[in-house]
Parts: sequence; C-alpha cells; structure tokens
Amino acid sequence: MNLTRKAVLATAMAGSMLGGGAIGVAVFGAGSGSAQTTSSSTTAPAATNDAPSGTFKPNEDATHEKSESAQREAQEDAGQRPTVP
Repeated sequence: MNLTRKAVLATAMAGSMLGGGAIGVAVFGAGSGSAQTTSSSTTAPAATNDAPSGTFKPNEDATHEKSESAQREAQEDAGQRPTVP
C-alpha cells in the first residue's frame, strides 16, 4: 500500500470515529435522558376544579335551584359538597 492511500484510510477512520462519537453524545448524552433530571426549572400546575379547596359555596342561582333535588339542597344547606344529583 502506498503512503497516500494509508493517509486517506487513516483520515477516513479518524473522521468516522469522531463522527460516531459526536452522534453518540447527541443520542446518549446527559441532555437526552427521559428520566427525572436535577433541572431547577419547574412549571406551575394548571388550575383545575378536580380537588376541593377551602369551604364549599353552594350555587344559589334561581335557575339552578329549580332543577335541584331536595337531598342535594339539604346537603348544600348543611355546608357539604353535594353527592347526589
């Protein structure tokens, strides 16, 4: 093998090793993990009406009261979160 061919082959091998290393870092590096990280950025939870907070405030609107059962109204008057329709 002549000297020029050896140099080209060595350069190609070195380039492929560097390229493979760069791809490996991009794919398997610390920034690509999907597990919990020690990042300090946090997001505030979205406001939802799923969990009760504070005291219960019944809906005393006249149109709402018309369609309400006596059991539900009794629970509201007692300050309880209604569990019946």
